[in-house]
Amino acid sequence: MNTKAIAQENHLDKHEERWFAVYTKYKREKIVHKQLTDKGIHCFLPLQKVTRYYTRKIKHLELPLISCYVFVKIIKDQYVPVLETSDVVNFVKISKNLISIPEHEINILRQVVGEQVDMELVQGNKLETGDWVEIISGRLVGLKGQLLEQRSNKNFVIALERLGYSLYMQVDPKMLRKTKK
Repeated sequence: MNTKAIAQENHLDKHEERWFAVYTKYKREKIVHKQLTDKGIHCFLPLQKVTRYYTRKIKHLELPLISCYVFVKIIKDQYVPVLETSDVVNFVKISKNLISIPEHEINILRQVVGEQVDMELVQGNKLETGDWVEIISGRLVGLKGQLLEQRSNKNFVIALERLGYSLYMQVDPKMLRKTKK
């Protein structure tokens, strides 16, 4: 029986900081973010503003955009200190490979949480074939994604392939332009 050892990918570098996603315990994202920041580790927690209406009160909250995820920009020597942080479960891996997240995908998250846009987060596999579009106006100008459906010409998808998530947003069709991938 021929058993070839398959090399695993590891994007950690000794000198260049790269972005990685970290799993946290449920509802511990803000605590992990603070602990990592206190350790001097560059991290990012995308938060969305949500309003909850109750019988006798209204609450304005900031909730994580992606539940149980915090993003860290680290070098190889910071890998273990991140794992040793309380409430950190593990790094997000793709088929046992530690793959870095491109800076432009983190910037997409930064733009999305800075913009007040109705959105829904869904986890999924590869997207179906569709037109690639670009937002040509507003604070999200320059973002590109794949248009999956046109329910009332309002559903636009930004695929964050490395994370395995897609962001569904309500975007005016006048703000979209067909483009190449």
